[in-house]
Amino acid sequence: MIEFMELPFKKDALEPYISARTIEFHYGKHHRAYVDKVNELIAGTEFDEMDLEDIIDATYGNADLAVLYNNAGQVYNHNVYWKSVNIWQRLEDDEKEAMMADLGGADNLKKTLQDKAVSVFGSGWAWVVKNTKGRYEVMTTKNGDTPLVLGLEPVFNIDVWEHAYYLDYQNLRKDYAEKFISGVLKI
Repeated sequence: MIEFMELPFKKDALEPYISARTIEFHYGKHHRAYVDKVNELIAGTEFDEMDLEDIIDATYGNADLAVLYNNAGQVYNHNVYWKSVNIWQRLEDDEKEAMMADLGGADNLKKTLQDKAVSVFGSGWAWVVKNTKGRYEVMTTKNGDTPLVLGLEPVFNIDVWEHAYYLDYQNLRKDYAEKFISGVLKI
């Protein structure tokens, strides 16, 4: 059984960048629905005792298991998203320095991450990941895809599905990305 992670902050803690109402829908309804769907799909199967990352790995690329893969990916991606709050303040100085060296400084990181978030056509995610050589990259994934299946280590992300921002920003994804990067990630 996959656990529904506890939100690591109060629902109103991200205001004025993200409203408590958006958190209620995003976390309480959307994220919860992905967890519930995964648990429904794995009940009584070989996946029932697996952890989330193993389910993602075992179902990746299997068309017959695409529903499970996408829902498990969404659970994982959302877990990273909620843990991304105030990430910059929690990273070790040496990790920040390495990230800045690889990504061209804080201003370039912010611009690249914002541009990537805005560039996702439809629904998806913008990520900062560590590649297999230990270098940092900014990338995007679509729908429920996650960098895990590419052998990348997620550091933090921005959810650019409309449910993450539409109540507060309507169709202004760029504004949401900018506010999320500066006010929520704290870069």
